[in-house]
Amino acid sequence: MSDAGFHDLRHHGDAEVREGGLTDLAVNVRTGTPPVWLRERIAASLASLAAYPDGRAARAAVAARHGVPVRRVLLTAGAAEAFVLIARALRVSRPVVVHPQFTEPEAALRDAGYEVGRVVLRAEEGFRLDAAAVPESADLVVVGNPTNPTSVLHPAAELARLARPGRILVVDEAFMDAVPGEPETLAPRTDVPGLVVVRSLTKTWGLAGLRIGYVLAEPGTVARLERAQPLWPVGTPALAAAEACMSPRALAEAARAADLIAADRAHLLAGLAEFDEVRAVPAAGPFVLVRIGRADEVRERLRALGFAARRGDTFPGLDRDWLRLAVRDRATTNRFLQALDQALALVGA
Repeated sequence: MSDAGFHDLRHHGDAEVREGGLTDLAVNVRTGTPPVWLRERIAASLASLAAYPDGRAARAAVAARHGVPVRRVLLTAGAAEAFVLIARALRVSRPVVVHPQFTEPEAALRDAGYEVGRVVLRAEEGFRLDAAAVPESADLVVVGNPTNPTSVLHPAAELARLARPGRILVVDEAFMDAVPGEPETLAPRTDVPGLVVVRSLTKTWGLAGLRIGYVLAEPGTVARLERAQPLWPVGTPALAAAEACMSPRALAEAARAADLIAADRAHLLAGLAEFDEVRAVPAAGPFVLVRIGRADEVRERLRALGFAARRGDTFPGLDRDWLRLAVRDRATTNRFLQALDQALALVGA
């Protein structure tokens, strides 16, 4: 157990690219998104702005996509809102967050007045989850899959081992649709007690500015979370996007994108393996975590060479020797690898 320590839980990758003019490897949003057809669907929804938002169609579309009843679905203003709702609406005594992972769940719990316990996974063990490491007394457990920033995909069976009566198990699947076939998803599971799956449409579809995500959980949990939301929490354009992204066309496009990301990630990992100074964590998501001596200096050199990388030291369990790199197309990766070679030489000089 520990306090927030020196980690800036409110730091996110967008802070790395606010200056502009940098090639963005810091934010895990798929490039070239949203696609034209999705922008057209969102634009068409603007004609309905005079009416109050009606989320029934989008909610039904999400339920159909995952094969669950509509009463198990809650639409949210991005995954970040879901974590705030969980912290405010689900009264628990001993929340535990598995780190390194997305810091917003812990920040939301702390803001709600909780003392948050941490289970920190070890680099030496590949940041793999061991359900036995989570205290039995924990009545809320938060874990990412695939985890941001490690890009580790935990087995669904190991995650399910964390569930038990009286415990809420929150699994952040914001990047699961970037994994080909989603083999370890718990989204359609209705047999896991206390399960809350959080999903985002931000990453694959380039909707960070629109704020749309959703929760899949037991109906009673959904009802408690919904009562904590303001009226009409998701606007009409975001609802239109959610419905569109659940269509067969969209799911097929997302599947193709996941395959392409996997190929581009393999290219990045192969390039990184050429550097003796770099250790990359085996990755399953659209980003790669790397350990480099004096990574903070390397990151600044990369900025001077036109590339933004995500610092790792704001994640509990990591320090200044870690960077997270978003997977990009091969041409961008090749340019980055050349810049990394220069940055390493300059830092080592």
